[in-house]
Amino acid sequence: MNIAAMQLAAPSGLLVLGLFAVAIAVFAILAGSFWLGSRIKVRESPRPRPEEQPHLPPDGAVHEIRQNREPDEVPRIPKGGRPLTPYELTNMQTRPSTSKDRPRWGKGTTGSFGGGGLGAH
Repeated sequence: MNIAAMQLAAPSGLLVLGLFAVAIAVFAILAGSFWLGSRIKVRESPRPRPEEQPHLPPDGAVHEIRQNREPDEVPRIPKGGRPLTPYELTNMQTRPSTSKDRPRWGKGTTGSFGGGGLGAH
């Protein structure tokens, strides 16, 4: 090795001071973030007490109701009438279905376009 390579390989005091300053800066940022987080937490509303927690209704837990629903029909436009705009349509409500059969997809399909299934073959 020559003398220039040895001088470059020797530890520099300035490099050590720079790394020490970076470590102090990182520590200051972390300590500041903890301090700021604690100030924000103090300003938040307190946690609810156990008596303020939600309770089950007197009748007990609510159970699932299974029923088939049918959508309302879209209004028909008479011949020569102007089409309805989306703003003139109301929210499409549903009503209970008289049929008790659950709708099923066709055999071999996933029921959605591009669902990744093999499809009906």
